[in-house]
Amino acid sequence: MAQSHHTTDHSDHVGHAPAHHEASLTAYFVVFFALMVFTVLTVAASRVNLGVWNTPLALAIAVTKAVMVILWFMHVIHSPRMTWIVIISSFLWLGVMFVLIFSDYLTRAFNIF
Repeated sequence: MAQSHHTTDHSDHVGHAPAHHEASLTAYFVVFFALMVFTVLTVAASRVNLGVWNTPLALAIAVTKAVMVILWFMHVIHSPRMTWIVIISSFLWLGVMFVLIFSDYLTRAFNIF
């Protein structure tokens, strides 16, 4: 019986692998601390009467927190370009849907009995 000594040299393929980024524990703690600060800001802003600016301020804080979670906790910050394209296009599509929904909502006549 013949023995086959099949060896494959993978040394020329080492440089082609995408870089794998490990998030440091410090980064997680910094992001967590920032999220807690923004949570306290949200509660503090809700207790202050800013008139019509309460809702935009709360939404701005919420969007900031959501972006931080998406970038660091979902590891998008180190993702390939295609992941960024998918994420950005989905948010653009969400924006289109909001525009269509609110354009319909604002053109309705409300009859109160």
